[in-house]
Amino acid sequence: MRVDERKETWDAFHDLVNMEPGELEKWLASDESRSAGQHKDGGESTGHASGRRILDILRTKKGDLSDDDYQHMRKVAGYIRRHLAQRPSGDVRDTRWRHSLMNWGHDPLR
Repeated sequence: MRVDERKETWDAFHDLVNMEPGELEKWLASDESRSAGQHKDGGESTGHASGRRILDILRTKKGDLSDDDYQHMRKVAGYIRRHLAQRPSGDVRDTRWRHSLMNWGHDPLR
């Protein structure tokens, strides 16, 4: 990945992922987090697995991130943007929509 692509990806990821690592880790341990999103074969949801990967990325020094990490960061930014565009009407505080976004590191109430 080119340097300019890495910068663009870094900036987008850090603009959209608005939960701190400790906060995201605590969220991922909750029942609400585990029940949100699409589950394959009754296992972990895609978003929950992504949240664990996001934690790893957030805790890794920028210079130690791989191209694969940057690809996941792009995926995260794209997911968050698409999901935000589907915001339901009304109070979203306790919705699966918000919980799914939080699995991806974004709390829309901020």
